Amino acid sequence: MKGKLALPLALMVVFALSRIPGMLPQNFSAAYGLAFCAGVYFSGAMAWWLPLATLVATDVCLDLYYLHIGWNVFDLPVLKYQLFNYSAYAFLIWFGRRFNPRASFLALLGGGILGALLFYLITNTASWFFNPFRNPEYVRSFAGWLLAMTKGTAGWPQTWEFFRNTLLSGGLFTGLFVGAMKLNESAESSKEKESQPAPVSEPESEVPDEAKA
Repeated sequence: MKGKLALPLALMVVFALSRIPGMLPQNFSAAYGLAFCAGVYFSGAMAWWLPLATLVATDVCLDLYYLHIGWNVFDLPVLKYQLFNYSAYAFLIWFGRRFNPRASFLALLGGGILGALLFYLITNTASWFFNPFRNPEYVRSFAGWLLAMTKGTAGWPQTWEFFRNTLLSGGLFTGLFVGAMKLNESAESSKEKESQPAPVSEPESEVPDEAKA
């Protein structure tokens, strides 16, 4: 299963479509489950380059879109924050590789949710530390960090809502990806069993009448 490219590519296409602006609520993303499941299921270097390349390609498209509507997406603090995001996605892939792909559905679902939680903590800490949009609330103190984790900045939804969406989407898309992989694995196992030839029974050897007596 790991060596096949069709299903991973299909998942990447679905993920890329899910990043169209307005398609999903803010921070409700397939990226967390995708990166985690890529680490679990994809083989070798593909576990790294395929999801990260998809993220970079879709981020470039999104940056051009946001630049068009007036956002300064290519400022140095913003680019530093994006690089930190890629580090967090790489962490999710690494975290996923710690799991056995034949683990139970619940174990993998829990791993995906935990990965989404860690991603939220890492990226929100980076947002507070680098402060790419120069929010005055993000002072370099514990109180400023706690504000970044719970309330966020004026003019945006509170960050606890982002946290909720991160956990929900992490669980949902991890469940969908894991379910698709397990169904694919089950279908392949059934095909292998059907293709195996039926066992040939040995003919009974004739026993001489003298031996029967």
